[in-house]
Amino acid sequence: MTAPSGSPRTDSGALSPPVQVSGPSSPSSLPTGPTAVLRRIGGSALTVFPIALSGTVFGWTTDGPTTTAILNRFVERGGTFIDTADSYAGGRSEIMIGNWMRERGNRDRLTIATKVGKSADNPGLSALAVERAVKASLQRLRVSHIDLLYLHIDDESVPFDETLLAVDELIRAGDVRYFGGSHHTGNRLFEARIASGQLGVAPMVAVQNHYNLVHRDEYEGDLARVVAQLDLGVMPRFALAGGFLTGKYRSRADLERYRRGPEAAPHLNRHGLKLLSTMDRIAERTGTTVTTVGLSWLLSRPSVVAPVVSVSHSDQLDAVMAAPWTALSRHELTELDRVSAERRTQR
Repeated sequence: MTAPSGSPRTDSGALSPPVQVSGPSSPSSLPTGPTAVLRRIGGSALTVFPIALSGTVFGWTTDGPTTTAILNRFVERGGTFIDTADSYAGGRSEIMIGNWMRERGNRDRLTIATKVGKSADNPGLSALAVERAVKASLQRLRVSHIDLLYLHIDDESVPFDETLLAVDELIRAGDVRYFGGSHHTGNRLFEARIASGQLGVAPMVAVQNHYNLVHRDEYEGDLARVVAQLDLGVMPRFALAGGFLTGKYRSRADLERYRRGPEAAPHLNRHGLKLLSTMDRIAERTGTTVTTVGLSWLLSRPSVVAPVVSVSHSDQLDAVMAAPWTALSRHELTELDRVSAERRTQR
């Protein structure tokens, strides 16, 4: 997807280059098209609305009508970037997204990302597994090409050369446009870039990693430095910490009330509640929600392109899609940094 060029946002460090276009005066009056600050994914030509809708629950905890309602609301609110995997609900997620795109006739207006390496039918990242997995994903998605293919695992049993050559063949054939990594360490990303250069094949342009206000250490060390050096676009997964950063888990009773309670449980402690209290105050000042504040913080981080967010109901998207329009002040960002860092050092 393309858009006119513009000035990059510089709230906090060097961000993935966005493409500036007009937007509403407040998050409560969201537009119905992709008129947000689009961001470019690493060194690729892909520019996307800075929220990626995850298909992880499609065909698993959400049925067909609910999935369709979520997808419809996402694009109506300006979304352009959909993220899934061949292993999500045994491939049903890809099928549901593919059927929806075919019915809406909107494939050309979307950026589609999927992942290979974890499916039961084509596990691992051998050349044969990658080729078969991508062909199967193309059929389920009912598309001619995948915009962004992730290696869903770091399969150290297969030489990087073999995987990289297989992906490059798919890129040359037009089945894949760009690719990235997931669950890869900084050292492994460097190895992949060196191997790509030696082989003369396409390099990774993106990485999807676990990153949010209560899970920062994994990314903010060596991985962040490597990402910057290699000009990779970052798509944080678990962006809302299993729902904890939506603010709906404040007690043990809340954990028992919701399906995803166990995912949020590790964060329900004194420090987690202090962070939520800080987010509550910022949400009140900005006229938004805890969800919006958590995602806006992520969007202020260096190299972050689009947090990957999963919702179970379409009405949950309003708070999610407000994040790109909510520019937190430097003071608010510093406050969130301080409180979340305090949680890390004192837990």
